[in-house]
Amino acid sequence: MPYLNARDGTRLYYEEAGSGTPIVFVHEFGGDGRSWEPQMRYFTRRYRCISFCARGYPPSDVPEDVERYSQAIATDDIADVMDGLGIDKAHVVGLSMGGFATLHFGLRYASRALSLVVAGAGYGAEKALEDYFRDVSLEVARKFEEIGSVEFAKIYSTAASRIVFQLKDPRGWQEFATQLSEHSAIGSARTMQGVQARRPSIYDLEAELKAMQVPTLVIVGDEDDHCLQPGIFLKKTIPASGLLVLPKTGHTLNIDEPALFNQFVSDFLATVEQGKYLPRDPRSMPAEIMKTS
Repeated sequence: MPYLNARDGTRLYYEEAGSGTPIVFVHEFGGDGRSWEPQMRYFTRRYRCISFCARGYPPSDVPEDVERYSQAIATDDIADVMDGLGIDKAHVVGLSMGGFATLHFGLRYASRALSLVVAGAGYGAEKALEDYFRDVSLEVARKFEEIGSVEFAKIYSTAASRIVFQLKDPRGWQEFATQLSEHSAIGSARTMQGVQARRPSIYDLEAELKAMQVPTLVIVGDEDDHCLQPGIFLKKTIPASGLLVLPKTGHTLNIDEPALFNQFVSDFLATVEQGKYLPRDPRSMPAEIMKTS
């Protein structure tokens, strides 16, 4: 199996295919490297594609110390994957937990990010729900440790934001649920405790986001309620950003609507590579509703 080492010695399992400009895919909490298979198959036609399993997700190492999990460490792991593969710059595409890590990568490693795709990033960001999200994250961690991944996957996979996927594509949803059941209970618990429960709200990053010049595509599903307002916030805050809302779509965007996801991300990458994904023209700012002179 192909591994590379993060800076703290944690081994990260990765897969790569294709050639050309690199794309690094960063998975969500409920997924793993396998979650990007529809994108790995599509984008390898034109790009060098890399997916990896985050720490805590076998075949990657599963550290037991919660202090080896954090938002900063998850962000550094993206850079370490790139370093291990000799990649200086890449497009970075992340979903949910991976979307947060991708956003932070743009803030901390802007010179190495050709572009960012931040999909389904919003859980815990809403200021009114910060305490609730922190508490429920710790409860999810407790459940993973108490009853194990096989049993808790039956509960976690039927969260509200997954139901539209289950109804739309039962086979795809079942594959997602089965893969979730195969995750390490300890790794999932530590990820919840160290990354999810402690990460800062994106609303607290407003000043840094306003200064970030990396071209960014924000994607949310219209039935992923707790990502909608954060998605609008990111669109209004990041200078060279666009917002895509996929209809009748929940949290698992890239496997819920793979054809639409691939189409829009492909168009975005092509526009970036032409140097035409620019900051918003000041003349289009919403200070006026209609022009009178």
